Amino acid sequence: MPAYTKVRLALAIGLSLTAASTLAAPQNFQTARSFAMGGTGVAVAHPASAAAANPAMMAATHHDWSDDFGLILPSIYVRAADEEETVDQIDDIQDTIDRFDSLAQSPANIAEARALAGELLTQLQQIDQDTVRVNAGAGLSIAVPSPTLSVGFFTNANLSATVRADFDENDEQRLTDIVNGTVAPENANLDNLESSGRVLASAVGEFGLAFARSIELNNGEQLQLGISPKFVQLRTFQYTETISTFDDDDFDAKENETSKSGFNIDIGAAYAFGDHKQWNAGAAVKNLIPMKLDSAYDVSRGERKHTLELKPKVTAGIAHQGNYHVVTAELDLTKQQGFGYADDTQWLALGAEFDAFRHAQLRAGVRHNLASNDDSNGIAEETQFTAGIGLAPFGARLDIGALYSDADLGASLELGVAF
Repeated sequence: MPAYTKVRLALAIGLSLTAASTLAAPQNFQTARSFAMGGTGVAVAHPASAAAANPAMMAATHHDWSDDFGLILPSIYVRAADEEETVDQIDDIQDTIDRFDSLAQSPANIAEARALAGELLTQLQQIDQDTVRVNAGAGLSIAVPSPTLSVGFFTNANLSATVRADFDENDEQRLTDIVNGTVAPENANLDNLESSGRVLASAVGEFGLAFARSIELNNGEQLQLGISPKFVQLRTFQYTETISTFDDDDFDAKENETSKSGFNIDIGAAYAFGDHKQWNAGAAVKNLIPMKLDSAYDVSRGERKHTLELKPKVTAGIAHQGNYHVVTAELDLTKQQGFGYADDTQWLALGAEFDAFRHAQLRAGVRHNLASNDDSNGIAEETQFTAGIGLAPFGARLDIGALYSDADLGASLELGVAF
């Protein structure tokens, strides 16, 4: 029994790690600077991060200390949401089952064992439909910007995983029989409990090249255009198991996983205006070619088919830049459908960066999900607040970001070079 209880409803720990290790990674990848500025970047991305936000920004005008070469090696982030304290509930359930097992075989502890069966029933009912969500990403890139032809290489991976507990009503009768004395605790077999845990994960991994150039318009102004041809891999993962049948020695991720690969394209544009070109407008379309992948599912385990859809994502933004500040706003013009228990997203974001003599930057941001609603299958993503710092001694860079909301906590870290 202890082997089962380590996994039963602890799927949020063990299987999340399994999913993260076997999947490549949705939603678009964010650099640490973007992460700290509310997820913005379409009008303010530096050359090395342009492929992740707007490839046209590789050819845009930047400060002379960051417009010749850019390298990100690597950039990582993670966000986790457990607003129902699911992990703590899992720990409590495990403790209750272990205590029941130790008491059930002793006649002197029958009354206490029956009471624990009632406590276990309450705990299972309370955790029903509770969900844990984890988002993680990692990436690297290199960019050689130029007003004639900028070239870059990028690769990144982005994972979204949710774990949910499902209470089976048949367990109510089993545990009630123990409480009422219909079934003696020593004859009870909690291995037959049918309540289960389910992991749903989706991932998008990509690598490609980015090209951008600046075009002179009839009025003498400059328009930057960019394109990123790339290879994309989609993956889904669905795993559901009960206490009585789960055995980590028999676990095979390939039986619960689907994958699909294909070619795709990102495009973008940027335009600087104002007396001193202090304003910049940007727009980008990510994943111009729609892609779709169905999950593996087993009806006997109560699973159903989920579809991961990679649809074109259109984002527009505007920024005001000075020698020591950047302030930007951007909006997703399209809604991104959540996979499984993930919320739909369509972000309206504000971000700011304040520079201290090129050697340090302070960043802050806020974003609100226009697509979030109370009918979300899982944990809603609503308003999120971000902050971060950047250190840039002698061209080397260290960027750190943090995220907070009612449901989420997150952090990002990036190492790189720019000159």
